[in-house]
Amino acid sequence: MYTAFYKLKENPFNVTSDPNFLYMSRRHREAFSFLMYGIENRKGFLEITGEIGTGKTTLCKAILNKFDEKVRTAFIINPDLSELQLLESVAEDFGIELPKRMNKLALFRLINKFLIHQLSLKNNVVLIIDEAQNLKSSLLEQIRLLSNLETEKEKLIQIVLVGQPELRDKLNSPSLAQLRQRIGIRYHITPLEKSEVREYIMHRLHIAGPENQITFLEDAIDEIYKFSEGVPRLINMVCDRALLFGFVLEKHDINVDIVKRGIEEIKGRVYEYHQ
Repeated sequence: MYTAFYKLKENPFNVTSDPNFLYMSRRHREAFSFLMYGIENRKGFLEITGEIGTGKTTLCKAILNKFDEKVRTAFIINPDLSELQLLESVAEDFGIELPKRMNKLALFRLINKFLIHQLSLKNNVVLIIDEAQNLKSSLLEQIRLLSNLETEKEKLIQIVLVGQPELRDKLNSPSLAQLRQRIGIRYHITPLEKSEVREYIMHRLHIAGPENQITFLEDAIDEIYKFSEGVPRLINMVCDRALLFGFVLEKHDINVDIVKRGIEEIKGRVYEYHQ
């Protein structure tokens, strides 16, 4: 609705995980580097955690976009599956043709055959599982068995577990000691620092429309940080509402009152705007 008014090509503050809009904060740059290092050096298990809305999924999609044809990938976004369904999803995402009926053992052998073939082609294989904090213990054990597929010198598959802090707590439990010992890289993404919030907003505005006519005033930025505590998804929600109200008021300078009105609308309350 407001894109034409502000000379934007698209909505800059959608809450979808669009890697084109990824802002590389200090923590995101570190997480990206850790993941690329772990994958390229075949470290086996990697773990990335962070609070809801901190950009974990977006980061993973950006990493997937970096790979060339020498890296085969699978990305599982709904891990609430049975053991058989998980293996089927992994195989299908890798492009493995499956017979109509297969049991777990047959599927496991088929995936192993695929991995050995990829190694012969000097390809790397990466499996990313998002929302991994929802994985049942039986599924985590199944994933650990997948990680057992290796040669004497290197791992046949790199497995990235991505999830909320509960994943870190779950993997620290004594019952998952064997799995935890296999994790070569662990990294926790924190929200943006206060100094990064303005850069984040300007970055997304520039991607959506380099010639945009929008200025977020300093007191507005402070209010956005206060509400969001640096969580990118919450920043997006506030900025989207603020631009909508700015459009209605025909304002190109987004001030603190406009931001507060957006915040109250998110909370389901009415804010009295003082023009």
